[in-house]
Amino acid sequence: MAFLFYGKLSNISLLKTFSYLSNTELILNGKRSGILQFAALTNTGKRFYATEKKVYQRTKPHCNVGTIGHVDHGKTTLTAAITKVLSDQKLAEAKKYSDIDNAPEEKARGITINVAHVEYQTSARHYGHTDCPGHADYIKNMITGAAQMDGAILVVAATDGVMPQTREHLLLAKQIGVNHIVVFINKVDAADAEMVELVEMEIRELMSEMGFDGDNVPVISGSALYALDGKEPEVGSKAILKLLDEVDKYIPTPTRELDKPFLLPVEHVYSIPGRGTVVTGRLERGVVKKGADCEFVGYSKTFKSTISGIEMFHQILEEAQAGDQLGALVRGVKRDDVRRGMVMCKPGSVKSNDHVEAQVYILNKEEGGRSKPFTSFIQLQMFCRTWDCSCQVFIPDKEMVMPGEDSKLILKMIRPMVLEQGQRFTLRDGSLTLGTGVVTNVLPQLSEQERQTITEGKKAREKRMATQNTK
Repeated sequence: MAFLFYGKLSNISLLKTFSYLSNTELILNGKRSGILQFAALTNTGKRFYATEKKVYQRTKPHCNVGTIGHVDHGKTTLTAAITKVLSDQKLAEAKKYSDIDNAPEEKARGITINVAHVEYQTSARHYGHTDCPGHADYIKNMITGAAQMDGAILVVAATDGVMPQTREHLLLAKQIGVNHIVVFINKVDAADAEMVELVEMEIRELMSEMGFDGDNVPVISGSALYALDGKEPEVGSKAILKLLDEVDKYIPTPTRELDKPFLLPVEHVYSIPGRGTVVTGRLERGVVKKGADCEFVGYSKTFKSTISGIEMFHQILEEAQAGDQLGALVRGVKRDDVRRGMVMCKPGSVKSNDHVEAQVYILNKEEGGRSKPFTSFIQLQMFCRTWDCSCQVFIPDKEMVMPGEDSKLILKMIRPMVLEQGQRFTLRDGSLTLGTGVVTNVLPQLSEQERQTITEGKKAREKRMATQNTK
């Protein structure tokens, strides 16, 4: 292969090819060179141009926010509108709606299914923005997205007001620890002023009911669609700028745990031809650099690797810090070795557990929970970080737990996952969020025989317990 170097055909030998030409290293006149722009001439005569990737400059505090709310209330449109308005100030790259909802099924159904990430800046901060799915079928993905946020933008359509997923997303955000939320009342172009005012009152009341500061929460009204289309600036672009100003002021810059061993819950895993396996997620704590040794833990597996490259929003990271939404290229790991829900961490810093004691608040019916009490041995789905796992519940100090109660529970999980004291989680039963809790104590690992009893039915359990009592 020959190369054109600034218009001149040069004898350049290819030293090493990554998946992107922008990362290709070249030898020029016998020396290794970092060329900013080049064109490759193949035997077909086709030219390929590429630009070397930028190194991320940490000049502003980094904060993770995101859009939450009911399906079709305009979360993805607002995300696109934010990038469009800020791109006019050279603070973001404009993203179209189709760039954010880019999965075939998302485009076909017109709804967000997977969590999407974009970046932008204001004059005060650099933001990683998570666009969460609002559809009830994809609440698992929403939990993953919300778990990565330092604050959130609740989107409510002026035409609908508060809807089921509005309430559920607020509830989940509160459970996960997202305490600072700014409200955007969208679609004001399709509603009258009286309706917008009623919706604002409804939202403030709901937020106060759920433990937020409903009276003082910032509420901005506007039209994301008008901002995207460049119409009526008062409800379009100016409303978006006002929203971002409130996000800057109301959501505090988070304090990061930089002194602890690094830990990254794996959200996605990709295989890049010619380079290897890339894992993505939000660095929960610590600091990590290229070349660091790492360990993957979860799903009864533990194995080591080395991080050979780190990027954030397609920019090279010299050093990743807690809070960064990053992709890490790991050496000697196959795509099938890693899965969502595992953690990438400093070797030996964490281990997986399957048996914990926790303090759990059980939601009542008005909060979206069950209307009936439950007893020991109920099987629930436990959601934590980016993983979810079936577990069996045991009530140690009473016969049953009523909705609205705060109770101590023993949780036995069907497989070992990374769980630590103080870690928050959510329990769900089918489509209902049953409760939210925090791990208070890690108990001894279950034996294989104990783990097998988790999935046994009521009759099998009664028979086993009767046999044990006769011995």
